[in-house]
Amino acid sequence: MKKDYSWFIQDRFGMFIHWGVYSMPARLESEWLQYIEKISDEDYSRYTDHFDPDLFNPEEWADLAAKAGMRYVVFTAKHHDGYCMYDSGFTDFKYHKRDLLGEIIDAFRKRGMQIGIYYSLIDWTHPDFPYDQAPHPKAGQPFHGNMLNYRKYLFDQVRELLTKYGKIDLIWFDGSYKNKDFDNEHIWDASNLEKMIRELQPGILISRLPGHDDFATPEQTIPQQGMFDKDGNPMYWEGCQVLHGGWGYTRRLQWKTVPELVQMLLRHTTRGGNLLLNVGPTSRGNIDDRTAGLLAGLGNWMKYHSRAIYGCTGAPAEFPEPEGCRYTWNPEKKTLYLHLFNWPDRRIDLPELGGKLEYAQLLCDGTEVQFSEVNTCYNVHGAESVQSSAARLALPVSSPENCPVPVIELFLKN
Repeated sequence: MKKDYSWFIQDRFGMFIHWGVYSMPARLESEWLQYIEKISDEDYSRYTDHFDPDLFNPEEWADLAAKAGMRYVVFTAKHHDGYCMYDSGFTDFKYHKRDLLGEIIDAFRKRGMQIGIYYSLIDWTHPDFPYDQAPHPKAGQPFHGNMLNYRKYLFDQVRELLTKYGKIDLIWFDGSYKNKDFDNEHIWDASNLEKMIRELQPGILISRLPGHDDFATPEQTIPQQGMFDKDGNPMYWEGCQVLHGGWGYTRRLQWKTVPELVQMLLRHTTRGGNLLLNVGPTSRGNIDDRTAGLLAGLGNWMKYHSRAIYGCTGAPAEFPEPEGCRYTWNPEKKTLYLHLFNWPDRRIDLPELGGKLEYAQLLCDGTEVQFSEVNTCYNVHGAESVQSSAARLALPVSSPENCPVPVIELFLKN
């Protein structure tokens, strides 16, 4: 069946939401806390028994995402602890008072966003999950369950998620891992799982189902260049990144800044990938002020510069990037966008653009940037010197005010 990548390569920027009872301990890697601290199901109930998201307002979450320039969402319906953040008919281990996932889908869909659901293949509380071979609080203990029962549970819940909430654009699995005794294809019955998914949701994209995923997902790292398959063809990919080193809510203080986040977004787009930026709401269901402030800062930049992101990718090889800069390229409009990570001293030379440039302007306010044609030379990969006819841009003395990364829009001659 045909997979729908059209929105994926157009939208480029999404919100990842890690939210569950693990927001209550509020420690770094709390979503792994039960495994890390070997907490029993009985002791873990101190969180599930007292989880009370009384401040939960999905409309506010969706507004924050939309104003930040995000175009899609991926929400954790179930993480590794097995606790369901939706009204599953196949378990009692869930939040009972509201269908949190359903409300989130409604709020984000109302704003025209694509919908993604995260579902953990691992489940630490299901008695038939094979904990003898998996990261699990009981890892190493003899397994006495029935894997076929767990597989049925897995299929039942995935079918439930893909039939209960209308059109789903992306399903994001997690928890697969390499183990010489653990055959991912067999243990998940991955071929039949994919077949069922595509029958239920034609066009859906699948992430991290081993051997059946539709794009690569580097985590907390950014490729140094675009990603390519063994034949050299560009690959679809999405980097999943965090604001402060963790996924769930934490009071950790080592937060990224707005300029760092803007540059992160650009490093994904210029290498042909998407940015899925994570937020971790509090256990009471609100997005904390620090996170909201960072999203607002991103949104202020995106308000003026989104056309250098949406529908864009890395520039063709014929346009080498000046030092301290990145190019994005809109292949439909044949327009280049020069992102300046460091503001140059009054001028910047753009190799290979001499005689090709029709008009240039600062994207933030549409003011003209004058240019002339010069002959120059530049290094290819820091070694070979190449003569080039360059466009020399004449820049203001100082960069635009309150702009973390200035962008110059470059219109090329036909």
